[in-house]
Amino acid sequence: MTAQALASKLHENGRLDNDEWIRLLSVTEKNDIEDIRIAADRVRREKYGTSVYLRALIEISSYCKNDCYYCGIRCGNKNASRFRLSREEILSSCKNAYELGFRTFVLQGGEDMYFSDDVFCTIISDIKNSFPDCALTLSVGEKSRLTYKRYYDAGADRYLLRHETANNEHYRKLHPQKQKLSERIQCLYYLKDIGFQVGSGFMVGSPYQTVETLAEDMSFLSELRPQMVGIGPFLPHKDTEFAHFPSGSASYTCYLLSLIRLMLPDSLIPATTALGTVEKGGREKGLRSGANVIMPNLSPNEVRSKYSLYDNKLSTGAETREKLTQLALDVSAAGYETDMGRGDFKPSN
Repeated sequence: MTAQALASKLHENGRLDNDEWIRLLSVTEKNDIEDIRIAADRVRREKYGTSVYLRALIEISSYCKNDCYYCGIRCGNKNASRFRLSREEILSSCKNAYELGFRTFVLQGGEDMYFSDDVFCTIISDIKNSFPDCALTLSVGEKSRLTYKRYYDAGADRYLLRHETANNEHYRKLHPQKQKLSERIQCLYYLKDIGFQVGSGFMVGSPYQTVETLAEDMSFLSELRPQMVGIGPFLPHKDTEFAHFPSGSASYTCYLLSLIRLMLPDSLIPATTALGTVEKGGREKGLRSGANVIMPNLSPNEVRSKYSLYDNKLSTGAETREKLTQLALDVSAAGYETDMGRGDFKPSN
């Protein structure tokens, strides 16, 4: 079966068998890749038009109890600069984002034990009471089902939790023994069952990743069917054991974005900061490959450099109207238009 035929089957059925995934993930012919990109862009335009949804990303803490081997803010990194936003600073960041026009806030942070359920649920409630017309997305890691339910009842709408890899052996190479893939996947199903719009995803080109593990990742996404999928190229951090591993490929990341768009046509897919970091114009390339979300950093200026998951992080600098105007021009030049509304998931009928 040709690459185009496999891509068509993927779009029609939303899934492939393992051998088909391996063949499709191994495509190198430029014409095939371009044809699949064009098909993915057509699907995103049919579903979401030319809208690129902007989310205000607010990084709330660089403290984390986990020691993921690839991450610059892992607990074992003694060189990391730590910060934690107060409730007042989080609300102030949301207010700034709101005044700039954002109607979705994304609170992202390490698994910081300071934020007890009571503390964090108060922050969630305060945000939703202050900005009732806004969507609130959380990305704060693995929690119990009870904690997720409390977040949801407090007003959170969406939750991002990358599975990172669906292959258990690969997961073991990226995380300490105490962190378990089965528990991470269980969290994703808890979130779906509770009613969150759920996001998952993985790093492209992570250490020890193979086309076989990627096939498992894509099959897992096909089964989970999340409303959001975040993938980006692996980028090394100098204070991790993977410091000398090569970065993931922007081009291959964009190819996978196209396949995900065909598989999950309704999904909200960001062109990530990592994609813009690994290659100049990478975010725009991602948009042309099927992505339809960008998350500018609206964290306070003084903490942005401290949230260092990887080296040489791209600063989108969209904290002023002038820079948002420039972002809109960049998106327009790629053939799309920015939309600062809630940008809700639109399920097919």
